[in-house]
Amino acid sequence: MHSSSDSVLISLQVNGNRQSCPLGTTLPQLLKQLDMDPRLVAVEYNGEILHRQFWETTVMQTDDQLEVVTIVGGG
Repeated sequence: MHSSSDSVLISLQVNGNRQSCPLGTTLPQLLKQLDMDPRLVAVEYNGEILHRQFWETTVMQTDDQLEVVTIVGGG
């Protein structure tokens, strides 16, 4: 990791709450930072459902808005 980007924090919104993360944080990194299991959630990113195939390449930006929903299994 580059130490210069680690010191810069951006602000975004997750489930209606302000969060901050280092500049350059990907979606899976953010979920882990928030103690969420990436395998057990669905993500709406700026109003669109974000398909899992794009998660690794989705880098958080200032003022992004995410809704993270836990998937519950069972019958």
